[in-house]
Amino acid sequence: MEKIVFLDRDSLLAKVRAPAFAHDWQTHGATDGADVVARLQGASIAITNKVPLRADAVARLPDLKMIAVAATGSDNIDLAACRARGIVVSNIRDYSLVSVPEHCFTLMLALRRNLVAYRADVEAGLWQASSRFCLLDHPIMDLAGSKLGIVGYGALGRKVAALGRAFGMDICVTARSQLDDADVTQLPLDALLRSCDVISLHLPLSGSTRHMIGAAQLAAMKPGAVLINTARGGLVDEAALAAVLATGAISAGFDVLSQEPPLPDNPLLRLRLPNFILTPHTAWASSGAQQILADMLIDNIEAFVAGTPINQLT
Repeated sequence: MEKIVFLDRDSLLAKVRAPAFAHDWQTHGATDGADVVARLQGASIAITNKVPLRADAVARLPDLKMIAVAATGSDNIDLAACRARGIVVSNIRDYSLVSVPEHCFTLMLALRRNLVAYRADVEAGLWQASSRFCLLDHPIMDLAGSKLGIVGYGALGRKVAALGRAFGMDICVTARSQLDDADVTQLPLDALLRSCDVISLHLPLSGSTRHMIGAAQLAAMKPGAVLINTARGGLVDEAALAAVLATGAISAGFDVLSQEPPLPDNPLLRLRLPNFILTPHTAWASSGAQQILADMLIDNIEAFVAGTPINQLT
């Protein structure tokens, strides 16, 4: 019988069905790092969303055969240690292909149409005191006819491009491989930054992508351009971004930060600007996306127990 331990069940707001095989299931709402080894003693399958499983913990868990990651990102798992032990690690893929792109466009529309500034004006009584029927104190820009630059053209990048086309945007892409899409203009990053009105990041965080958007890249962006990041916070130099946003040269909509939960001294947390919107890593988390994730999580576990593991990282 498989012993399955879910280390941070409270991180997933969805119904998780019981696996279709004999098992002992144990659930913890959250787990501190110091409690990981004790809670996984005797477990053959560990489920974790964000609880770290490092090499020292893996070495002390002789019964562990599989780690089912309840997310796409696996930065919290020591994959090399798992590979050396023959532990299968499987993650969740392409579950938020509706939720994340919709969040991207929510941020784009709010910033291009200056919704934050206009809401502040209403709250301050400026509309009520106006001699005209409307306020037009901030520029309002359409998405239609603008250029959407997508950095990273995997499944999410392609879904964002599809929504961009529906809005009448011209699509430009920076990608590692040559693209066959007839209606996409492929550009190197520096050219994309200079020419696009909206730029959306869809890359994993790695040594080569960390701070790929720094002071020089931000300075190269078109005046009034919008930078969207629903991928990983570390892709952007946050101090450099805060400085540029304070000048009003560009706008930005972020759903991720370099450390989460963020430290109080993160420079982006101090901003109270109409050209910046920060959401707390919720782009992935529509109810529909979370249920897809929960179903795929059990699919991964059942496939492993059946001897045909899927979505493997090791």
